[in-house]
Amino acid sequence: MLTHAKIETSNTLMIVLTTLVLIWGGLVEIVPLFFQKSLTTPVNELVKPYPALQLAGRDIYIREGCYNCHSQMIRPFRAETERYGHYSVAGEFVYDHPFQWGSKRTGPDLARVGGRYSDQWHKIHLLNPRDVVPESNMPAYAWLDRPLKEPNIGANMAALRKVGVPYTDQEIAEAPKAVEGKTEVEAVIAYLQGMGLALKQSR
Repeated sequence: MLTHAKIETSNTLMIVLTTLVLIWGGLVEIVPLFFQKSLTTPVNELVKPYPALQLAGRDIYIREGCYNCHSQMIRPFRAETERYGHYSVAGEFVYDHPFQWGSKRTGPDLARVGGRYSDQWHKIHLLNPRDVVPESNMPAYAWLDRPLKEPNIGANMAALRKVGVPYTDQEIAEAPKAVEGKTEVEAVIAYLQGMGLALKQSR
């Protein structure tokens, strides 16, 4: 029988047993989530896979590190729901790979930003935030006003289909045309304008 003294004086044994405990704990915590329906099915019929332009915008959002300052996770506290809207639920994000919840908030949460401002407001704000919010400490993203080059958008959608996003063959085939002639800033705006509408519209 193993004693504390034997475990604590053997580095190898300590590492093996610690690893086993971590693996077991991880399995017990994570595996049940895959079978919890509220986490794996859309919260309502308004939750759809991202259209090509929004998906391209989401990729740029990730590329530019927007998640480092903006969460997309409204917690179920009155102070948050009064400011941002309905708290975030997992069923809104079933087609997000990876999801952008996060907890860092240098800037405001963006979970319900869709439809809150006009496209023109977003464009000005992205290219030079202080033109619309003088006290903003957000950096300007002037370089986003350039042609969108997404030659692999169809392949991206096909890859997402392999992990459960229900894109059709037609949507994948038409994706390059959907982003043709667009700018990066237009793609990001399309992504932002689609954020959080499922619960906002169903309330």
